[in-house]
Amino acid sequence: MITLKGVLKTYSSEVAIGPVDLEIPEGGITALVGANGAGKSTLLTMIGRLLGMDAGAIEIAGYDVARTKSKDLAKIVSILRQENHFITRLTVRQLVGFGRYPHSQGRLTPHDEDKISQAIDFLDLGALEGRYLDQLSGGQRQRAYVAMVLAQDTEYVLLDEPLNNLDVSHSHAMLQTLRRAADELGKTVVIVVHDINYASCWADQIVAMKDGGIVAIGSPAEIVRQELLAEVFDLDIEVTEYRGRRIAHFYLPVPVCEHCHKQPGKGCCLDGSPVSPGPVPLTLGRPA
Repeated sequence: MITLKGVLKTYSSEVAIGPVDLEIPEGGITALVGANGAGKSTLLTMIGRLLGMDAGAIEIAGYDVARTKSKDLAKIVSILRQENHFITRLTVRQLVGFGRYPHSQGRLTPHDEDKISQAIDFLDLGALEGRYLDQLSGGQRQRAYVAMVLAQDTEYVLLDEPLNNLDVSHSHAMLQTLRRAADELGKTVVIVVHDINYASCWADQIVAMKDGGIVAIGSPAEIVRQELLAEVFDLDIEVTEYRGRRIAHFYLPVPVCEHCHKQPGKGCCLDGSPVSPGPVPLTLGRPA
């Protein structure tokens, strides 16, 4: 279990993350969702100790994240940041091999090589393992970075936007891989994801965030509701069910008033008018 108690990160008098109290259960996939600037990535990097806290405490499997030695923590939790850059020219296999450093300190054993091969096969990178990273597409590189994290072979896996640079097909394949990692390998996977529908269809638990705080925690059925999504994303989002999963419809243009360019009921110039000279003219477009 991952436990956060009173976790706080302050950037200024007006910008802060927390204080956050949160429990992420062992096993399965937990998705952090919310608008840009909600604090998702910051919270994840604090859990992975890539960013320090100003207050509070975080425990992973009973280990105090702030006090546990790095070499010990790296055998419990692995993390992939949103942006990753290697200056040295590496092949896919060499990159994935970095995931074994906490275990081998750079001296790879036959056991390490087996773990590297397993991670490469798990991400379907066998045909690419000899290629250099700069010879890969963005999506292929992203899969290689995730393979590196899985090669670390930790019980807890933290991934900040693992669907970056992936098209629809490869996003589906990545989520399928993470689902297998949770179900078949027993990993506890925590991801930051922007598409609420991916979270609804693949996650066991969703943590909805806004303005540095947690709005709600629950199953996809409990979180993917029209009124809650409106609160989190400041957008009216219709929710329907398809094959037992809740799907949010947010791709269509929003009807707006042609006079003031605002949504009816959202500050439109005709809201509350007792007399209206005929139908309110609407056009499909973006609200002001």
